[in-house]
Amino acid sequence: MRVVHIITRLIVGGAQENTLLNCADLVNDFGDDVLLITGAETGPEGSLLSEIGGGFPVLILPDLVRSISPYHDIRAYYELRRNLIKFNPDVVHTHSAKAGIIGRLAAWNLKTPVVIHTVHGAPFYPYQNKFVRKFYQCCEKFGAKKCHAMISVAEAMTNLMVESKIAKREKFKTIYSGMDVETFLNSDKFRISTRERFGISENDIVVGKIARLFHLKGHEYLISAAESILHRVPDVKFMFVGDGILKERFQNIIKSQGIEDRFIFTGLLSPNQIPAIISAMDIVVHTSLREGLARVLPQALLAGKPVVSYDIDGACEVIIDDVTGYIIPPKSIEQLADKIVKLATSPELRIKFGQAGRERFTDQFDHHNMTSQIRKLYEYHLNKK
Repeated sequence: MRVVHIITRLIVGGAQENTLLNCADLVNDFGDDVLLITGAETGPEGSLLSEIGGGFPVLILPDLVRSISPYHDIRAYYELRRNLIKFNPDVVHTHSAKAGIIGRLAAWNLKTPVVIHTVHGAPFYPYQNKFVRKFYQCCEKFGAKKCHAMISVAEAMTNLMVESKIAKREKFKTIYSGMDVETFLNSDKFRISTRERFGISENDIVVGKIARLFHLKGHEYLISAAESILHRVPDVKFMFVGDGILKERFQNIIKSQGIEDRFIFTGLLSPNQIPAIISAMDIVVHTSLREGLARVLPQALLAGKPVVSYDIDGACEVIIDDVTGYIIPPKSIEQLADKIVKLATSPELRIKFGQAGRERFTDQFDHHNMTSQIRKLYEYHLNKK
């Protein structure tokens, strides 16, 4: 097949890693011709452009930007059209909100045989201004009419889109976002060296959170729970992996509480460092208020770490309460502290939950499995033509 993937920007993120693995697998596992089109924008999250090896070409369109800009958006649309005509794909597969709308429109108007869109996370969510939310819902309804099928990375995404009347349920297929599972299954070999690197002692119990230091990621709830946790388990250390605009604010709050010696800020790390950093943790926490299905959840379980997560979007599809971790209401602080303390004081429970996660999700989140399912979807719709 000839396949074009289109994504707004190649920052360090789950949707971007998913897309790169899918492109590489189509080339390596199926011998397809693949072109990846992306915008030039980067951000404090870092860029994945340097992570791309050979195997498929990458086209950067400077006018494909994340923010709404009629001037750039029109230029991006016509630039996409020109390149799609030139490449003549069998399949156009779009990702992210902006690339999803412009890419689907361009491919549909050119009568591309198959147009697919992946919903990594809906651009509308409960904590949004209602007018902005309505606008994005209208955009997604429009985009849904310009593709043959939509892939959700979690059942929760399908439910949200159907309940919001974006498209009918039969238009969606859930395919969990894949990753290199072996690196997480074998991550224990990095544990000692990584803990030494960050000054973590053998007795320290590390509670880690991997996310941009940004709004809606929920770091403030873990910070609020920290004093209660430390009062009961003084050996706990908290590790924030990532960077962002709220870093200084969080550091100031922690300092005002006099617990700065119990927090580690690693800064921005590349995706290939994540298995090692998770290996240094004992418990992984996910307190975001908006996420499709955060990659850190299966990554933590594959590495044998239990997770305490807020019950948002697709989290409950991976974090099975009292089996692979604990699922608790969003914004709750007391429950967050209680569940972390329960795990921090029971090494046996941590091992039990981590092992259960490995047994349940190793095959489900293998990127080769993901790509195989995606390609079968391409074949199904091509055969219908």
